[in-house]
Amino acid sequence: MVRWEPDAAGRLRTAAVELFAERGVDATTVAAIAERAGVTERTFFRYFTDKREVLFADQGQFASRFVTGVREAPAGASPMDAVVAGLREAQGFFPPERRDGARVRAAVIAANPGLQERELLKMAGVAEGMAAALRDREVADPVATIAAQAGIAVLGAAFAGWLAEGETRELPELIDEALRALRSLTAS
Repeated sequence: MVRWEPDAAGRLRTAAVELFAERGVDATTVAAIAERAGVTERTFFRYFTDKREVLFADQGQFASRFVTGVREAPAGASPMDAVVAGLREAQGFFPPERRDGARVRAAVIAANPGLQERELLKMAGVAEGMAAALRDREVADPVATIAAQAGIAVLGAAFAGWLAEGETRELPELIDEALRALRSLTAS
């Protein structure tokens, strides 16, 4: 085992997702993840509380991008335009080079009901963060909650499209498409 190589957390994430895809989450041990990453189990626990946390460790950074976008939207922006600003800020979390890894991560989550629940809770937390940022902008409920939930629905549709096999368009274009679909629903 190598004594020290940079980016242990990144190597642990890669190793975990690979092993989860190969063996399943339940059949993958922390010891196996650490071994594949070239670190000790002790090093694993310096970065993550448990093996499932590897898939969700960047949740705080992810959620903060949405909230930052909403908070930094122009003062006169409508509630939905502020949410769109949050989506625009957050789309940078998924550059083109992350697509293949995101596909594998999504497949791992789809194969495990407990991880699906955790993912849904994560997205509910993002929606609540955006709704709170809207309330800070003096948007009352239920408008703040509805706008934030609509933003999550737009993101979900766009992200599913981005992960689809054969899809070559990038996430910003797919977000625009999903926003047009939402606007067409509310125009009538």
